[in-house]
Amino acid sequence: MASSTLPSNGRLVNIGTHSLALYTHGSEPSSSKDPVVLFVSGVASDALNWQAVVRLLGPSLRSYTYDRSGYHNSECSPLAPSAENVALELSLLIEKARIPNPLILVGHSWAGVLTHEYIALKGTDQIAGLVLVDANHETAPLVVDVNDPILWTVAAGVEPYSAWGVEAEHKLTQAEWDAFRAAEATEKFKLIALKEDVENYMPSFETLRKKELSKKQPLLGDNPVYVIGGRRSRDWSGLYKAGVAKGNGTEEQRSYVRELIKTVDAKYEGLMKEFLKLSTKNELVFATESGHFVQMTSRTLLSTE
Repeated sequence: MASSTLPSNGRLVNIGTHSLALYTHGSEPSSSKDPVVLFVSGVASDALNWQAVVRLLGPSLRSYTYDRSGYHNSECSPLAPSAENVALELSLLIEKARIPNPLILVGHSWAGVLTHEYIALKGTDQIAGLVLVDANHETAPLVVDVNDPILWTVAAGVEPYSAWGVEAEHKLTQAEWDAFRAAEATEKFKLIALKEDVENYMPSFETLRKKELSKKQPLLGDNPVYVIGGRRSRDWSGLYKAGVAKGNGTEEQRSYVRELIKTVDAKYEGLMKEFLKLSTKNELVFATESGHFVQMTSRTLLSTE
């Protein structure tokens, strides 16, 4: 892949087996002791979903986004995209990019698992804080089935970003949104997304649970942990309404999905509270106007007012 495709703030970092695209935002830290922010995307997602948040941070704070192996400007990995391998490659990226600063890791969705695998691999010495954005807790599949077959029968043929309200409510510029959707439309993206989402996503939860990090809490001691939850009922209601408009599902199936929607937020709230055990300094807030993609849609987080 030619590096000329990279924006001016991007570079390819060779991690030994292949190169990952790293994007630098904000000014150079005055000291290697100053914390920097590193954004970690969820399953089937690249750096482009953080564009509105990075813009909000402004030029005074150094932050980094990156494309995981196989996504957008990054090269493909010889390793399967398991959470353990993703964490390994993240650690190599930090090392090879020579980022010595304390890290504030900001992770969305599957990055709840990925950041924990990073902690299992590298410990917490370099972690100054953690922000979890509607993130996946290791016990999530034991509580909520996001792949519930009846839900997706009712939602068959529905365009998710439209049904979730992301297309209408995102805070990206039009150019940023177009780039985000264009990247996801490529065959390269579809291939790695399939490998992550279908082959490696669900097994990653049990793999992490077996490490029993929950018995070592608070993993981050008194380093701050900030947990932001979305409202999954917004997403599922959108899928339901769009599916019903298409005529999908029997009345029994529709009733089942309506009951799912009634209980899903309480279940996710319980999962978000589990993350508070990571530190003695913690806070939990809910972006009630957003679904799962808080970082793209939240008026609370992304307002410029």
